Amino acid sequence: MSDPKEPAEPGTRRAFLKNVAVTGAATGLSGVMGEALAQTAAARATSATNKPATPATLDINRQYAEFLSFADAQDFEDASRGLVATLPEPVIIKGKGNFPAWDLRQFAFVKGGPENNAPPTVNPSLWRNAKLNMHHGLFQVVDGIWQVRGYDLSVMSIIRGNQGYIVIDPFVTEDVATVVWKELVIPHLGDKPITHVIYTHSHVDHYGGVRGLVSEEDVSAGKVKIVAPAGFTEAAVGENIIAGNAMGRRASYMYGSLLTRNPTGGVDGGLGKTTSVGTITLITPTMFAEKTGQTMTLDGVELTVLMAPESEAPSEFMFYLPKFKAFCAAEDATHTLHNLYTLRGAKVRDALLWSKYLQASIDMFGDDAQVLFASHYWPTWGNDRILSFLGAQRDMYRYLHDQTMRLANSGLTPLEIGEKIRLPDSLAKRWYCRSYYGTVYHDVVAQYNLRLGFFDGVPANLHRLPPVESGKRYVEFMGGAAAVLSKAQAYYDQGEYRWVAEVVNHVVFSNPQNTAAKQMLADAYEQLGYQSESASWRNFYLTGAQELRVGIKKVPAPAPQSPDTIRAMPLDMFLDFLGIRLNGDRAAGKSILLNLTLTDTKENYVVGVENSAIHYSKGKTSNSANASITMTRANLNNVMLGSTTMQKLVMSGDAKIDGDSQKLGEFISWLDNFEFYFNIVTP
Repeated sequence: MSDPKEPAEPGTRRAFLKNVAVTGAATGLSGVMGEALAQTAAARATSATNKPATPATLDINRQYAEFLSFADAQDFEDASRGLVATLPEPVIIKGKGNFPAWDLRQFAFVKGGPENNAPPTVNPSLWRNAKLNMHHGLFQVVDGIWQVRGYDLSVMSIIRGNQGYIVIDPFVTEDVATVVWKELVIPHLGDKPITHVIYTHSHVDHYGGVRGLVSEEDVSAGKVKIVAPAGFTEAAVGENIIAGNAMGRRASYMYGSLLTRNPTGGVDGGLGKTTSVGTITLITPTMFAEKTGQTMTLDGVELTVLMAPESEAPSEFMFYLPKFKAFCAAEDATHTLHNLYTLRGAKVRDALLWSKYLQASIDMFGDDAQVLFASHYWPTWGNDRILSFLGAQRDMYRYLHDQTMRLANSGLTPLEIGEKIRLPDSLAKRWYCRSYYGTVYHDVVAQYNLRLGFFDGVPANLHRLPPVESGKRYVEFMGGAAAVLSKAQAYYDQGEYRWVAEVVNHVVFSNPQNTAAKQMLADAYEQLGYQSESASWRNFYLTGAQELRVGIKKVPAPAPQSPDTIRAMPLDMFLDFLGIRLNGDRAAGKSILLNLTLTDTKENYVVGVENSAIHYSKGKTSNSANASITMTRANLNNVMLGSTTMQKLVMSGDAKIDGDSQKLGEFISWLDNFEFYFNIVTP
């Protein structure tokens, strides 16, 4: 048991932490934030009535209030510093359809200053973060650099160049970027051309709004240059393809898309208020940052590159602007403990590399930097404060990595490590090391997974039964469902919500029609959500509780890939995705060989299926092919987007099939179409 200074993870009352490790992209959002989610307001109205916080939850949240210094107002001063103007109240940005792309009114109940005035159903630390994320408007960082904050999950930064503006990270959606630029930036900074757009990294909240600011025609003509780190396009496209459907569904949990906005529902996104809703776009980069120390001059503004691949994103870079003595930390140094694994699902991030990049930023720019700004949250001013901030963030990620591996090398399993590791008070008491997005618990489990994989070395965990089968046996061993629920109620009354969730989940998976079990599990999830410092954990718990109570409320399923993502997708990646969709059982014992020729891109592929697996060869054709398909990549994109079919293209003469066309139809019949709203909290 650790020193009783701070409450433990949600649901425990007897163990205390020096640092609460309670959330998730990346931010790496998948394409889940498409126009379809604009209809979630109607779905939210159907959510079940939430219950009040229990005494156990009140006790946990009180301990947070006692551990942390709510009298510290520095973040509130920084979040409001340099305000130039805001969009008029109430803050609503209309999208292209009949829906708001951004509506800050839904969070109007979140208000106040640094004082602890949290509702009993919200962790006071998360409530403080939620209040800070209500600041919105155009802010001056220094003379010549501005930020627009509070209109999306991410922040858009603007640099004054010799001829116009350099824009950094243009929000999630075209809808928000267009309105913010026309109604906030131009009226207050002046109508000048955009000469460059910088994507700091490969997550959608840092490039999705680009077409709201610049056109592809101007980019093609060289009037605007798109700057990104090496490997950007493959990383940006790839994240939304291979696991896009699963990632999108889980993102709806992580960001609380279907939760009512109130003190018992969604209050914040952890890294920003929430995500905008609308059209996600992408214009492929024309310039690349490729190595640390590289100097680039954009519209007369010099920047020095610090590459940071495989940190917060697979493709990422930070940079220093000597003219302004300003360091852009991208998403590697923000006012939270970030994700080393994001709950929506993505590749695990390397905390060791991350900490080394932050050390490099201190070594390269620490003597000179006077302001630090990033892709989320507000800036940090003053060299001393910047060095303290970067040093603490560096040490936080290094500590989590090194202590995880120390304990792993001592024989502890990942779950044991997650329970044991706590940040030291010297870090845990700093607001920018709190768990609003990532958490100590799931970050250290991720580091174990990064180095050692999913298996903890215990033979019993090597080949465990699946949830339904194990659930049935657990319930049988524990004396039946009624006995489990009776015993679980006693633990619920003691505030042991994690244990209640674990055992009652077995009852739900053994019999998803057991209403009493689903209600008790929902109640446990709800209290865990109320206790969570992390917005992502809160949203996961509360969405799970809601779906247990009222079922899945389906709105039109968002497409995991936007049109621009599909157009930017290398053909290899498209064929890899077909391999993901190939149903091995339906293809068993069958084979096919196809030639694919794309006339506009001059690409030739041989695509085959054998042994229930796809294979392909680039730059080849086969005389043994069952059929040969000739078309343009543009029309293949249209098929992928669902705006046409192969049959229509053949009938119109826009595609040609030579050979056995029925074999192509047979191949298509082997492909699965994924259901977006698959079950999560029930089997």
